[in-house]
Amino acid sequence: MDGEPFGSHGDVFGEVIFSTGMGGYQETMTDPASRGHIMIMAFPTIGNGGMCDQLNQSNAVHIRGLVVREYCKEPSKMYGDETIDAFMKKHNVPGLSGIDTRELVIKIRESGTLRGKICFGDADKALKDLKSTPLPSESNLVAEVSSKGIVNMDNKKELTVGLLDCGHKASVIRELSKLFNIVVLPYDTSAQKIIDLGVNGLLVSDGPGDPAHPDIKRTAVAAVNDISSKMPIMGIGLGDQIIGSALGAKTFKMKFGHHGCNQPVKYEGRVYITSQNHGYAVDPKTLDGTDMIADQFNVNDGTEEGMKHRNLPIITMQYHPDSSPGPCDTSFMFGRFGKMMEAFK
Repeated sequence: MDGEPFGSHGDVFGEVIFSTGMGGYQETMTDPASRGHIMIMAFPTIGNGGMCDQLNQSNAVHIRGLVVREYCKEPSKMYGDETIDAFMKKHNVPGLSGIDTRELVIKIRESGTLRGKICFGDADKALKDLKSTPLPSESNLVAEVSSKGIVNMDNKKELTVGLLDCGHKASVIRELSKLFNIVVLPYDTSAQKIIDLGVNGLLVSDGPGDPAHPDIKRTAVAAVNDISSKMPIMGIGLGDQIIGSALGAKTFKMKFGHHGCNQPVKYEGRVYITSQNHGYAVDPKTLDGTDMIADQFNVNDGTEEGMKHRNLPIITMQYHPDSSPGPCDTSFMFGRFGKMMEAFK
């Protein structure tokens, strides 16, 4: 497809996904879980709210490119008056507008997630190169976004959470800081190191890529397996998949994933609207013998959205209880995690 370029100029390759939210584009662009994606926005006009640093979920834009029907050149000053074009130029991210994004969304829904490239040169050569280029998820994307060292955050609270950083968002730190002290841990921190730090519980964060990548199985999955009976554990997004894998379940790549701030999840007899950004999930059929129970499900496609352990203080969720973007319906999950840690002391 031909379109009008905006943002920076430069060829980029990525896994093409679509986001269904009307807003939340800045939060999703700066979410480390978006690393390696070329993002299509299903809503036709993007950037009309203006861009501002307060909405960033990290210090970088993690998508490789953005595709929209139309981008706003004169945004409202609701959040900030920086245009999405200027924002993307600043972060060296190319975009295409004037694209029939609904046609692309339908194609992805029918065929599954696609390889894609935004190119400014020879399209035939780009197509040839595209077929032989490995998917971003074949590399260790978590290593690219995880903390490079241990960071202590003393919030003058009674409980301390270890945050196994697979690509956390700023909003996770914000929500945890309301209740706990935080120790941010690189994704490959060993179980013994986590225990020696004396944290009261472990939160395995969201992040990009395949939970079955060998580097993830060797590090984060192995650590969670070793620590699972020694302290309360909570998982978000990729963290849900890592915990499932650590306790014996299998994960799978979804047809087109869940990306947006309007995903309905049924839990404890009611439906919550949630923000999500993941392309993999735990297969509930593989939970037999693991003592993990899938107790949350997506209303749209029936996929697993959360689990709990039969005997141990372990809970997980695919969605973002920290919201950002979108609803805060499930923010109470952080409080539940706190009660688990208090009871375990």
